[in-house]
Amino acid sequence: MALLWPFATAAVAINLFLLGLIGLAIGLPSIHPLTALWLSAPLGPPATWVAARWVAGLIAEAEHA
Repeated sequence: MALLWPFATAAVAINLFLLGLIGLAIGLPSIHPLTALWLSAPLGPPATWVAARWVAGLIAEAEHA
């Protein structure tokens, strides 16, 4: 699970930044990239846990096939 953490946290940061860009379309201020990185730090571990469970399920499914 530790190997997934940087990738999951980076994905969260990218999604937060893109969400800020989408917010521009409805009049919200954009999210600065560094702000997205700071906000992704506490959201990275739960995203990593979800991704690890998903991968474990895929591995279990492949072993039973």
